[in-house]
Amino acid sequence: MEEVQKKQAISLSEVKEILGKVDPEDMDQIQRWTYDYVSKFATIESKDAKDMKKQLIKECELTEDEAVEIVNIRPTSLAELRSFTFGWKKLILAETLEKMLNIIKGHS
Repeated sequence: MEEVQKKQAISLSEVKEILGKVDPEDMDQIQRWTYDYVSKFATIESKDAKDMKKQLIKECELTEDEAVEIVNIRPTSLAELRSFTFGWKKLILAETLEKMLNIIKGHS
């Protein structure tokens, strides 16, 4: 078993990119299931997902985990966005939520 070198939250699109470089014959069963899942649910390119994540972290002061959650789900309305951020147990201003929606729309 390989040693963990770095622990980092990544989006579904980034997982798809990483597993897409591996020959399916060399994947174990969990990797194949994961690749099948991300192939169905990753709806944007990896580069756009990375850019969106960086922008959300920088401009909206989100943690990497929070930014990845938003990138994976890409809410389309303020109400939908609030339902996700409510679980983070921190106050997010309406202006920040609007900024988050604009970033999401800019990468969709």
